[in-house]
This record gives sequence, structure tokens and C-alpha cells, in this order.
Amino acid sequence: MDWKVVYSSLIATMAFGFIFNVPKKAIISGGIIGMIGWVTYVYLSTYKIETISSTLISAFIVATLSQILAKYQKLPVTVFSVAGIIPLVPGGLAYETMRYFVENNYSFAIKYATKTLLISGAIAFGLIISGVISQLVKKG
Repeated sequence: MDWKVVYSSLIATMAFGFIFNVPKKAIISGGIIGMIGWVTYVYLSTYKIETISSTLISAFIVATLSQILAKYQKLPVTVFSVAGIIPLVPGGLAYETMRYFVENNYSFAIKYATKTLLISGAIAFGLIISGVISQLVKKG
């Protein structure tokens, strides 16, 4: 794996932490969570695991690490999970979807829109699964 990708995902996640006004004590740990999520995604993708499955697993890992760090640092979970999820968001696919719609190339637009929605759903589902498991562990 290229270390430039690892470091750039760390810096990008930390930058979004600054944009979202994350407390300063959580910037580095939030960046590390985002980096771990992106490295997981890239690692799974290189082993030919489907993009949607890779995103789901990565989002679950980001959310789980966010739950753990939120408890440890006594901060809300969203402080870590929102910035940590940013590298997984399919912004490029959403752009391509809109470009194909504008160009009246509807077959490609629907193809990209479907993939964008499935990846977005995988992110949401990964966050939800982690939250549910966390609640079950707290009650159990």
C-alpha cells in the first residue's frame, strides 16, 4: 500500500475535523479513525471484495472505533464518526451521476446513481449496526 494514500487520508480526515469544529483533543484521534477506515477500504478493495461490501465493513470499523474513543475521551460519538466517514463518501460517483444526467446519458446516470445510493446506504448501515451492537453491549 502506498504510504501517501495513508497519510493523505489522515490529513484529509483531520482537515474535515477542523471544518466541523471538532474539539482539538479529538482531531488527531478522529484523523486516525478516518485513516483506519480508508486503509481498510483500500485493503479490502485490492483483494477484489465488492465496493459496497468494503464500504460497509469500513464504515462499521469507523463507527465501532468512534464508539470506543467517544467513551474513552468522554465526547459524543459523532465527533469521531462524522469526520471518520468522510473518506468513504462517494463524492466522485455522485459527481459522475450528475454529469451523466446533464449530458442526457441516462443509462450511465442510472448506473452511477444506483452505485452511489448503495454505497451511501452501506455507510449508513455500518453506522447503524455498530450503534445497535454498542447499545446491546451496554444493556447486556
